[in-house]
Amino acid sequence: MSVSAPPLPPEPLVPAALATWPEHLAEVAERLRAVFRFRRTHRRAVAYIEGLMSTAPRKNSWQLAEVQGEANPYGFQHLLGRAAWSPDAGRDALQAYVVDHLADTGGVGIIDETGFLKKGAHSAGVARQYSGTAGRIENCQVGVYLAYAGARGTVLVDRALYLPKAWTTDPARLQAVGLAPDTPLATKPELARQMLERALDAGLPLAWVTGDSVYGHSANLRQALEDREQAYVLAVAGNEKVWWGWQQPAVSAIHATLAAADWQRRSAGPGSKGERWYEWQWVRREVVGEEDPPAPRVRSLLFRRSCKDPDDWTAYRVYAPRDTELETVVRVAGTRWCIESDFKAAKQEVGLDEYEVRSATGWYRHMTLALWALALLAVLRAATLPEAASPAKKKPTGSLAAFKRSRGLASA
Repeated sequence: MSVSAPPLPPEPLVPAALATWPEHLAEVAERLRAVFRFRRTHRRAVAYIEGLMSTAPRKNSWQLAEVQGEANPYGFQHLLGRAAWSPDAGRDALQAYVVDHLADTGGVGIIDETGFLKKGAHSAGVARQYSGTAGRIENCQVGVYLAYAGARGTVLVDRALYLPKAWTTDPARLQAVGLAPDTPLATKPELARQMLERALDAGLPLAWVTGDSVYGHSANLRQALEDREQAYVLAVAGNEKVWWGWQQPAVSAIHATLAAADWQRRSAGPGSKGERWYEWQWVRREVVGEEDPPAPRVRSLLFRRSCKDPDDWTAYRVYAPRDTELETVVRVAGTRWCIESDFKAAKQEVGLDEYEVRSATGWYRHMTLALWALALLAVLRAATLPEAASPAKKKPTGSLAAFKRSRGLASA
């Protein structure tokens, strides 16, 4: 399980990134050292990340073991199941890594979920439920994720397994997958709130938060963000009721009153086929807070519609500083699609969905290591960006900084 000659990343990288690949992997190994009590477990985890970034057809324990020259998968299975280490500590180390390499003062936190199709009923959280991946109700697990999008790239920085009510009301079933018998029901917005608060507490610079209507519908999530004066652009369904003066009309009723002359054409950002052009209106600026510091915020509604089909529209709840411009909230709304690209990359490149574990512990451990592999790829790609695309960062200190300087990774 030596890290001296790791397999190459699956997607071609420019020569400059390939040249620093061993050093970047060595830095990841050093950052993970404190997560693991035993050196053998630490080496196995680094080897697992190497395997996830390899060209193995599937990223399960059997094929990862074959890539790493192991006679059997038992070592990797032990890593995901019975070994002594905390996936939450691994996540915390991951977020510190992202702060050091990809932090952006204009960074956007994106919340969304993705499904993992499963057979049977014994894997943690599996149930017949809606899967956005399949676009229908399927027997699957659902994970809620937090992505971080900045000028230097987009990565997944946290994960939570959604447990349907059928699980949280069955103590024996919870215990069978390694969960406490009194594990409470947590909605997807509640899981998102927990992840966002962890990221903010960890110092991840989030200028904005965005997500679809599952999260925009949650008053608790919105209030938690407003309590921290955290700006957001969250989608909302047309039948959602909002306070409008002394009334609570549906969002669709407000949309019907918009003046045709007030729509403005703006790009939501580049897509696979070029700029994504829509027409936008931003209305109802309700001031929240005093005129003196802290600066007043506003609650408002943002509407987006197709340039070709005016009946194809979406609405967003916005909470932002009063001097925010339309171009900014349009950019944030458009950033939400980045997490879809992350899910696709994570599944295609680092085997996010190719695990073969039943326990909740195994799920969290695989996900944490897969997120590390995805972040390492993002950092490798970011290393080739022009210096102008790199946000200013404070010079790191401590043993990790010394480690990086010894390998020529630290800036002067």
